[in-house]
Amino acid sequence: MTFAEIKEYASTTVLYFGARVVGVLVLLIVAWIVAGIVAHLLAGTMRKANIDKTLTRFVSRLARWCILILFSLACLGIFGIQTTSFAAVIGAAGLAIGLAFQGALSNFAAGAMLLVFRPFKVGDFVEVAGQTGTVFALDLVTTAIDTPDNRRIVIPNKSVFDTVIQNSSYHPTRRVDVAVGTEYTADLDRTRQVLLEAVQSVPDYLSEPEPAIVLLDLGPSSIDWSVRVWANASDFGTVKQALIAAIKNHLDEAGIGIPYPQMEIHNHAISH
Repeated sequence: MTFAEIKEYASTTVLYFGARVVGVLVLLIVAWIVAGIVAHLLAGTMRKANIDKTLTRFVSRLARWCILILFSLACLGIFGIQTTSFAAVIGAAGLAIGLAFQGALSNFAAGAMLLVFRPFKVGDFVEVAGQTGTVFALDLVTTAIDTPDNRRIVIPNKSVFDTVIQNSSYHPTRRVDVAVGTEYTADLDRTRQVLLEAVQSVPDYLSEPEPAIVLLDLGPSSIDWSVRVWANASDFGTVKQALIAAIKNHLDEAGIGIPYPQMEIHNHAISH
């Protein structure tokens, strides 16, 4: 090969690869810009939809990196590199990772659903997965709650999402129910009036909806009543304690007894 031929070949090669390098650089710049715009628009849309910040940040970053990876594979194709094998490797790696982290991915999926549907938020008093307490943190994998006796409990999100969730803070008001039994000798109208007076002596209960004194049943040892009042969710415990004390005190003052469970035994003697 003569010097002229070598020079011409080198010139052609430089032009060939130089054009592709320039094309790749332009494509990468475009990819960076497009990925940023898509991530920004996605994050903005999710924020307007009041989706949790943690999930918003994760999804926008995931979309950004997916776009960059796709453009990177396209850049390899410009140089004549077959990307089919890369796609197969990525697919196999994804399958292996999915199998290895099956439990973690289940928790992640459950966490995403919790963040989207928001059955509770940080600060709510809930009962989930057999645990009761105030929600301290809700992440993509776990939920942390603080119990009334000041213990921190971390629960996998799959366990939270797969069970019944009881959110005592969801509504601003709650109904306080107190069951009480009175003796059979007590007059029904008088008992109802005494129980109503007990309710009216309790501070912080709500007048709307109106309190209810409900006659439930004629039990084996007592006449069974249910005293029902409404209170702000934040005052529930205080109102319930005050109502129980008021019922006991007012029944005592009225001379209406609260009977113990009783059983009558009849002995019929057999005469010979």
